[in-house]
Amino acid sequence: MKKGTRILLWVAAAAVVLGGVGGFVAGRYYVDNKMPNFSDEYVLFVRPDMSAQEVMDSIQAGAGTVRPKSLARAFKEVEVQQKMKPGRYVVKPEATSIYVARMLVFGWQTPGNLVLSGTMRTKERIAQKIGSQMLVDSAAVMAALNDEAFLAEYGFTPENVFGLILPDTYQMYWTASVKDIFDRLKKEYDTFWTEERMAKAKAQGLTREQVSVLASIVSGETLQAKEYPVIAGVYLNRYKKGMKLQADPTIAYIHDYKPNRILKKHLKVDSPYNTYMYAGLPPTPINVPPKACLDAVLNPDKNNYIYFCASPAFDGTHRFAVGYSEHLRNAREFQRALTKRQKERAAAAK
Repeated sequence: MKKGTRILLWVAAAAVVLGGVGGFVAGRYYVDNKMPNFSDEYVLFVRPDMSAQEVMDSIQAGAGTVRPKSLARAFKEVEVQQKMKPGRYVVKPEATSIYVARMLVFGWQTPGNLVLSGTMRTKERIAQKIGSQMLVDSAAVMAALNDEAFLAEYGFTPENVFGLILPDTYQMYWTASVKDIFDRLKKEYDTFWTEERMAKAKAQGLTREQVSVLASIVSGETLQAKEYPVIAGVYLNRYKKGMKLQADPTIAYIHDYKPNRILKKHLKVDSPYNTYMYAGLPPTPINVPPKACLDAVLNPDKNNYIYFCASPAFDGTHRFAVGYSEHLRNAREFQRALTKRQKERAAAAK
């Protein structure tokens, strides 16, 4: 074979090899950058101490990586191990490997829900709720709830901080700091207290802080939202008459919510929160009241009720009375029903 022919064959062979390599590289590029690589949508939480391999394993388990090697190449290409940021990320089926890798490196988080709802009667409960849903540690939240200087920035104190918190669902980044969270709570608080609501508070002879106090008592009395305005009306009637509120929830607060029932012995504690001992409102809220309770105080049922007690139906509702004699009848009926119920349960337990 002539030398020129051999050179042509070598060139042709090299071209074939290079073409194959080029095609291989181009194919990989297309797979990694253009092709969807996941079976299911998955919410991925990346913690500060996680490795890239742990993240890939989590994605595999949750999103179902179609081509694991493609994802591994993308992670290596954009240096996910060295550069990824903690956060809450949503991996979608249509996402490519390179997009997910860049998402982690550039911190393209998707906000999630911080749900503050249900009974919140202690700072510990508030801190636990936030800490269980966010990256921030519950101990850091607890420290903020007791930090006088920190809360002063929001116009609150460790004693009245319950009033700052409005139960709701907040869209936030999972990595939000304690300050970010409290900034959002204050923003919601300021949004809630419109000029209209402030005018309604003034019409009731209350400041917005006092509205929170009374709303927390209403919240402590019942879980029946339909009763909020009625009970608010009762307490406003007492308050405006200069009567003692005689609110059991305030006594429960004094005793750290430990008693199952409020007894006479519990009423003897000398405290500004003892509404059986002192007239007027207690100094601060005794729990975090729902927005519905705040609005119930601002829009109370117009009634002449002064008294109420639990219904003998044991359905969580109450019976209301204008006069004391009527109230006593209601109370006796409830007590008879309670005694009967206790006897029946005791007999059934034998």
